[in-house]
Amino acid sequence: MGKRALRILWTSLACALILCIGVFVWITAYMVSQSGETIHEVGTIYMSQMSTQLKLQFSLFIDSRVAQMEELVGRTAAGDGDAGRQSLDEVKASARGYDYTYLGLYDEDGNGTALFGEDIEIIDEDAFLDGLRRDEKKVAAAKAQSGEELILLGVPAVYQMEDGGRSAALVAGLPMKHIEKNLSLDIGETLVYSHFIRKDGTFILRNADATEDSYFERVLSYGQSPNQTPQKMLRDIERAIANGADHSIVLTIHGEKRSTYFSPLPYSDWYLVSVMPYGTLEEPIMALNGKRIATTLAGCGVITIVLLFLFFLYFRMSQQQMAALDEARKKADSANRSKSEFLSNMSHDIRTPMNAIVGMTSIAKSNLDDAGRVQNCLQKIELSSKHLLGLINDVLDMSKIESGKLTLNMDRLSLREVVDSIVNIVQPQIKEKHQQFDVFIQDVDVEDVYCDGVRLNQVLINLLSNAIKFTPAGGTIYLSLRQEPSPAGESFVRLHFYVKDTGIGMSKAFQERLFEAFERENCERVNKTEGTGLGMAISKYIVDAMQGRIEVHSEPGAGSEFHVTLDLEKALIQVEDMRLPPWKILIVDDDKQICEDAASILREMGADAQWTLDGESALTMAQERHRAGDDYEIILLDWNMPGLSGLETALQFRQQIGGTIPILLISAYEWNHIEQEARRAGVSGFVAKPLFKSTLFYALNHYMGIAPEEMSSPEKEMQMLSGKRILLAEDNDLNWEIADALLTQLGLVIERAENGRVCVEKFRRSEPGSYDGILMDIRMPEMDGYEATKAIRAASRPDADIPIIAMTADAFTEDIQRCLACGMNDHITKPIDIAIVIQTLQKHILSGEDHSSSSK
Repeated sequence: MGKRALRILWTSLACALILCIGVFVWITAYMVSQSGETIHEVGTIYMSQMSTQLKLQFSLFIDSRVAQMEELVGRTAAGDGDAGRQSLDEVKASARGYDYTYLGLYDEDGNGTALFGEDIEIIDEDAFLDGLRRDEKKVAAAKAQSGEELILLGVPAVYQMEDGGRSAALVAGLPMKHIEKNLSLDIGETLVYSHFIRKDGTFILRNADATEDSYFERVLSYGQSPNQTPQKMLRDIERAIANGADHSIVLTIHGEKRSTYFSPLPYSDWYLVSVMPYGTLEEPIMALNGKRIATTLAGCGVITIVLLFLFFLYFRMSQQQMAALDEARKKADSANRSKSEFLSNMSHDIRTPMNAIVGMTSIAKSNLDDAGRVQNCLQKIELSSKHLLGLINDVLDMSKIESGKLTLNMDRLSLREVVDSIVNIVQPQIKEKHQQFDVFIQDVDVEDVYCDGVRLNQVLINLLSNAIKFTPAGGTIYLSLRQEPSPAGESFVRLHFYVKDTGIGMSKAFQERLFEAFERENCERVNKTEGTGLGMAISKYIVDAMQGRIEVHSEPGAGSEFHVTLDLEKALIQVEDMRLPPWKILIVDDDKQICEDAASILREMGADAQWTLDGESALTMAQERHRAGDDYEIILLDWNMPGLSGLETALQFRQQIGGTIPILLISAYEWNHIEQEARRAGVSGFVAKPLFKSTLFYALNHYMGIAPEEMSSPEKEMQMLSGKRILLAEDNDLNWEIADALLTQLGLVIERAENGRVCVEKFRRSEPGSYDGILMDIRMPEMDGYEATKAIRAASRPDADIPIIAMTADAFTEDIQRCLACGMNDHITKPIDIAIVIQTLQKHILSGEDHSSSSK
């Protein structure tokens, strides 16, 4: 390489370094210069919100006191003589009970008579009385003879006064300390405190550090600003107050910079002055500036080293090697960008079901020859996928949640499936942290209710995820479900969900703020744990929307227990009669509550159930029954027990008693990794916790010759739909392939229309009654689903009322309403749930079968 080229390279390198350093220095200088303005803007926003809250509290306080007085006037009648005096006596007695220290009557001319309390001097009396004459809510300040400051409130009232005239208003006075007490104006934990001032700057209420009579005097005497004189600041304040506008300044008093915000108070001519020490915002931002400068210098150093390295590497490598290196660098950068974008957009709630989906998929791929295991994995993938879909819908609906328009999709759900789904989702996290996990079901007679399943899952998973995060390895977590009659009526049932852990617990002070957004307890253990502080606030919002309640009981170091109570409507569905033969069944579990609940359920189904708490006593009981020739016919064993485990107990049972008595292993965890060992120990099958009635029935009915599949009706449902002709409007080839495969399995005859226009044309060319129904996509080229539906409904044919069902990814409530408004019969959301498809087709096609037959 020639000297000229080398000189160009060195010059280019130097220019690049200078440019990079210059850009970094300029960016840093610019950001530092903007810090003061940023601090002021952040302070103004914060102080504006604080002032709004205080004004709202002030309004609520005044409204409640005025309502008291209006109620007092409303229930006492004006009159003359004894009746009038009796009314006034009642008014005075009630007013004293409301803590008023002054009560008086005022006529139209502003003449007042005190009913009790010291004589007062009303400040701004004319404005106050004028407001009363106009029936406005108005407050005023007054000073009693003793010097005590009062806040006055008045309402229209007609009573006989001492001079024989009639009053126009009833005026009551409260000590100003009531305002201080109710609004907490003094310096507190937030470091924000407030004053009340009049338009002329005189104090109505002042903070403890203000000794002057006028706030304006305070500004002139002590106020300092690098850009303004005290006189200029005061003129700006007076101008804002005269215009009734908010105003924000930063001034220094007694050597301390303070962010100060002025805001008019309702029902008065007063102003609220809120003050926050500037250092509260300035210190962290200044610290950030220091870190930014350090980071900039480090970045410059890194860039310099990298550029020098690349420069010397260029001389040592050929163009081909450089090209390969450049290609590798691009791929690495692309991979890193993709990974960073992916991780930045992930949340804990989405990773949890994804973990279950990926894990179950891997297990299924590794066990393709084991149909039972693959089926189990697919079921769990389906449950996790549905939960993940629900989370995506939540994200899309976030704008409505934030605006307070949360909508609930109340549909029939199975509590057993809900709990199974949640257990499957949280199990990987439990296993990863080596925690103990158990599920308790008590007195659950109604398994199907109407509820928003996605929202319920969201609440329970939030609670369990927090329990897992804040419980150390080896700790214990419980999920319990209990039912009882609901006070809402016989058609409802009350559900109690308990999530209990042995984790780090919470302080009493934090429990009071737990359900507020962005709240996290300030301790070392919590600060090291991921979280936004939104989970509990969202859970509380959802439970409130379901008209339930959520409570927490916790102590630091002793764990936490969350209690969710919901009153849900029972789903009145046909349930098969779950009856078992009078088998003699032994239940073995180290948890007494589980034993008692399972035994109660089995006895209710007709079995003779006994229980014990450990493997040793179970073997003793089984041996005694065996010697008496009255063996147990089924044994239910908990897998994880102290002393003899479930596997050891099963093995000794087979060795000591033998026989073919079914032994079923109970576990709340995956048993795939112990299945072979369990089979060798003599275990006949497995039962998953939690032990619902249906769970036990379907697990045991195999041994009386009845398979669960024979009791359900999917085959009957598919036979009823078999042969029905469906016209499917779908422009996406992959969506068509999926729908065709799923619907053909039901025996349906499917014909495709590539868009809405083709769908309308095929319907018009067909003979009346050729199609039994139409499944209509919405977003299609040439003609969308709405237009196609309107065209079909407008056709002059006897079957123009053919069932048309939307099958679309447009899933919001307004989308459903729009589908129904344009003439569709129902709405199915993609990705499609085949059970919902069957139910919907039965509802609209089979119910109109007679009509269709007559058309043909």
